[in-house]
Amino acid sequence: MAPRRRTRLLALPEARWALASLLLFLPALPLYLLGAPAWAWGPLFAACYATGGWDPGWEGLKALRDKTLDVDLLMVVAALGAAAIGQVLDGALLIVIFATSGALEAVATARTADSVRGLLDLAPSTAIRLRDDGAEETVDAERLAVGDVVLVRPGERVGADGRVLDGASDVDQATITGEPLPVAKQAGDEVFAGTVNGTGALRVRVERDPSDSVIARVVRMAEEASETKAPTQLFIERIEQRYSIGMVIATLAVFGIPLAFGDDLPSALLRAMTFMIVASPCAVVLSTMPPLLSAIANAGRHGVLAKSAVVMERLGQVDAVALDKTGTLTEGTPRVTGVLPLPGPGLDEDRLLALAGAAEHPSEHPLARAVVRAARERGLVLAEATGFTSYPGAGVTATVDGHTVQIGSPARLLPGGSPELDDTVRSLEDEGRTAVLVLRDGVPVGVLGIADRLRPDARATVAALTELTGRTPVLLTGDNERAARRLAAEVGISDVRAGLLPQDKVAAVRAWEAEGLRVMVVGDGVNDAPALAAAHTGIAMGRAGSDLALETADAVVVRDELATIPAVVALSRTARRLVTQNLAIAGTFIAALVAWDLIGTLPLPLGVAGHEGSTVIVGLNGLRLLREAAWPHPTEDSA
Repeated sequence: MAPRRRTRLLALPEARWALASLLLFLPALPLYLLGAPAWAWGPLFAACYATGGWDPGWEGLKALRDKTLDVDLLMVVAALGAAAIGQVLDGALLIVIFATSGALEAVATARTADSVRGLLDLAPSTAIRLRDDGAEETVDAERLAVGDVVLVRPGERVGADGRVLDGASDVDQATITGEPLPVAKQAGDEVFAGTVNGTGALRVRVERDPSDSVIARVVRMAEEASETKAPTQLFIERIEQRYSIGMVIATLAVFGIPLAFGDDLPSALLRAMTFMIVASPCAVVLSTMPPLLSAIANAGRHGVLAKSAVVMERLGQVDAVALDKTGTLTEGTPRVTGVLPLPGPGLDEDRLLALAGAAEHPSEHPLARAVVRAARERGLVLAEATGFTSYPGAGVTATVDGHTVQIGSPARLLPGGSPELDDTVRSLEDEGRTAVLVLRDGVPVGVLGIADRLRPDARATVAALTELTGRTPVLLTGDNERAARRLAAEVGISDVRAGLLPQDKVAAVRAWEAEGLRVMVVGDGVNDAPALAAAHTGIAMGRAGSDLALETADAVVVRDELATIPAVVALSRTARRLVTQNLAIAGTFIAALVAWDLIGTLPLPLGVAGHEGSTVIVGLNGLRLLREAAWPHPTEDSA
């Protein structure tokens, strides 16, 4: 995993201004509420307005220069307007909240950029280049050129995309393809920069410039997908521009027209001020935020972190789902799923597994760890192995209880095979499992089936997502076709796209979105990050998720509970319904109060009470989603 690069919080100007504004607001608040003289709290509030409102106000003025009425400027003007009519505390609170919101957005943006840059650390900074005379030299990986030959020692990361000239080893390609198991590489096979070499040494001829390696392209794709993703706004923000312009024009008209027809200045100003208060979109804005923020809090309690109110709103809009395989539908860890003794040698399952576990015990290979784990889970005693030798891409050899035990690929250990052995291996591989042959003194004694285990709630989750969206999810994976189709059949997925590189996943997502679908992608690895960024909504699995996937995704399933994904989609849809209810309530109040002010004479205190009353009503209505009962359980109904 790449080292984490983190921008310091206070290195961001938005964070510094927001913190200064908050620190000035906190001491001013008790002084104001306790009735201290204005000279005690006035300067603090003034400085709070200046620090918190400076940056958004300046950005708003620049937008105004471009003939756009920016929400930043409107919020600052609203705060100053509140102070002008004596509501100093309300204006200061508005400034602090707005500045804090801007700071959080800046932090999220910076952290995503940090993670994308940190991905470059997956590729090593240096490589061992072999000169024509056979001598070795250490060079910067970025200086490698097409045609150079590099030496990759055991445990090192491959320095550049290329092809193996000689040597054999198992290479962990999970960062590129998402495959759960290392892939055997030998002369003629392709390897990728940033992948981890196993126990053998490889000589690799560079075939791509480092700037054009697969891992470098993943970085560019993640950046480009984030930058080209359509700007996201809450529903209310999409109408806010027009509403705000209309409210400003109407307030000027309410002030100017009566004045032109002979009304006195104080009366015209009071009517216009009352109109501005009752027509202001506070209740409309609160119609949206409390339901979405309550949904975010409820989802957080159940292990799903939605990164913003926009994300929570968008979750309820999805109508198509694409799921990764390894680490998402599966646990991402190979496990022994079958122990098959061969007739003749007389070994039962436990004796076969104990023999294999003893021989594999010294090995660090993921398959070996799976065998040892399975033996220990059965409580088997493992004999001591001596003379252990590992053969990259082939398997291991060790002496156990005086017998020579060989474990590895059937095709490598016993090329000739036998009808019975071939049938056993074929049946395992047809089920998408990896077959591992065990020889004792050169005689086949059994076969182990190893596979990545399906998450227990995977089938119910797929069924629930199908019910919510009206469309069965699609499986997108870098794993092989046979393993992908076997697993898809187990969970009820028919559309399978296997053997995909990161750019293939992005292309699939963009093709669906070109058809008008809002696609939600669920994944966990570096290879999923570009698709997570390109999708309408991206969800990352939290426990095993790569830094890039976690930062690029819009939401994170912290405890890797798949069942929470359809639940949070259903919760988002409930929140959207509450938003619609609130908008109707707020619109009714605003229309009634505005009509009263224009047709009759609405007393200012009554206008304030009506305005604040509507705000309280929609706020409380939105907070209903904080209840435990508001969390849906769609998988229970679909199981």
